[in-house]
Amino acid sequence: MGRVTIREVAERAGVSVATVSRVLTGNYPVPHTTRAKVLRAARALDYVANPHARALVGAGRKTVAVVLRGVTSPFYAHVAEGVEAEASANGWLCMVGTTGGDPQRELDFVQLMREEGTRVVILVGGVVEDDAYRQRIARYAHALDSAGARLVLCGRPSPDPELPVQVVMFDNEAGAHAITGHLLSAGHRRIVFLGGLPGNTALDARVRGYRAALAEHGLPPEAGHVVDCGLGRAAGRRAMAELLGQRRDFTAVFAGDDMVAAGALRAVAEAGLRVPNDISVVGHDDIPLAEDFNPPLTTVRTPAEELGRASMRLALRDPEDTDGAPLVLGSHIVVRDSVAAPPRHADDRPSVGAR
Repeated sequence: MGRVTIREVAERAGVSVATVSRVLTGNYPVPHTTRAKVLRAARALDYVANPHARALVGAGRKTVAVVLRGVTSPFYAHVAEGVEAEASANGWLCMVGTTGGDPQRELDFVQLMREEGTRVVILVGGVVEDDAYRQRIARYAHALDSAGARLVLCGRPSPDPELPVQVVMFDNEAGAHAITGHLLSAGHRRIVFLGGLPGNTALDARVRGYRAALAEHGLPPEAGHVVDCGLGRAAGRRAMAELLGQRRDFTAVFAGDDMVAAGALRAVAEAGLRVPNDISVVGHDDIPLAEDFNPPLTTVRTPAEELGRASMRLALRDPEDTDGAPLVLGSHIVVRDSVAAPPRHADDRPSVGAR
């Protein structure tokens, strides 16, 4: 099927081509009822203005849209900041939209950006990679590509290497492997992973890294214990309090991110225990506040701002200059004061996987 024309939109709306043009460019005042009728027709026909034609009449600004779960997360905020910095340096405008994790809101936002002629859409953050996700991304990719726009997946995978998308990620599994190895090197053998979210691409990779490190140190599979509580400070505090109420047979906690770690630290203090004297705690992301936690948190530093910058740089490159392979950024451990050797009496406790 060919591109829907402005004449077809005019015929469906029952107005002139000139009126449709005025509505879509926004250069002239149009009665509200007429504008609504034209926009309904354009949506029904899946009309997208030709970006080259829009550029000729002065429309089609160089805009990039960053779509996030939320802006209260320091990780997401720093990714957005990186996109904005790189966009500004290249004369582009940056818009930020939030979805709260709702796939329908994400779909609505992508469609709106397509209709508005946004040239780049960057989707940020881990997802549950199920059939619905795969279908959604394929739809986004083809729809944006047909409108002359580009789709970048930041911190999430492409479900199909043939899709017209660019992917920028960091190595979740390697970072988790390294931080678990740090705990093992300190003498810990009973380490809980706090913050699992089955199906989430980022957290599943961290769990794989955690389990791989345990296995490399000769620990059996049952030595691993994953608490599926999701992310966020409240989730970490609640899950840690429940864990401490059920058992005291672990000596260290690897939190799925730094906000989970913040909640875990609070729960440990409320239980009358001390970090790292009684329990060691590590996190992931190295948000700015991590060094101000009590105690300062040992964690994995992820290049959040650089992820945003790299996403924008990749979007600006000529497609012919890219091989389509994901761009994977590295991470590293930041050692602070939240890890110590396990307490001596811990040796007499049962293994963490015991029931």
